[in-house]
Amino acid sequence: MVKLWTRQHIKSLDELKENGVIRIERNHLNKKFEEISDYIINLYSWFVNQAERKVPKPEGVEFPIWCSVSEENMLRPAKDEIVYVIEVNENEVIYFDGAKWDYVLNHHYVPKDENDEREYAEDIAKKGFANSFSFLDDKTSHLYPEEKRRVMESWHRIFDIDKWDIFRVQANIWEIRPEMIKDILYDK
Repeated sequence: MVKLWTRQHIKSLDELKENGVIRIERNHLNKKFEEISDYIINLYSWFVNQAERKVPKPEGVEFPIWCSVSEENMLRPAKDEIVYVIEVNENEVIYFDGAKWDYVLNHHYVPKDENDEREYAEDIAKKGFANSFSFLDDKTSHLYPEEKRRVMESWHRIFDIDKWDIFRVQANIWEIRPEMIKDILYDK
């Protein structure tokens, strides 16, 4: 069993009471991310596709629940937001590198290491590109299908944990069931 912390909207308590489980749905993401929700949902959909290869997704689940692996680095309770302290079977947890996830959020190539990062930068510079932003941009990605594929194929590296660091490593689970909840932290 592993202990995780996740901050969720206080209305999740109603969902738990009504449905017996907390799950993240598209409408939750639309409310949270508002005008950039389509962008985020597209990336989360990629994440779901990859993550369910590691830990099978229960039927009816749309998106994962983001969790902290340490109390020190957890998102704190806030107005209308509570923190669930949960215990989960380790085989239900999808670990990933949050710093590498930032590369995905910004449509960048996720390098294997510093040498690979340098070689990649040199390669795209030789091809005349200042950066990798345009490879996945909806308006221009069709012009660079090979570079787009190369960038997206690198993203799986987010699941490679090079070093266990509570500030980088994050966890996802598919749902929160009542028996997982050990405590609920409220804003003071």
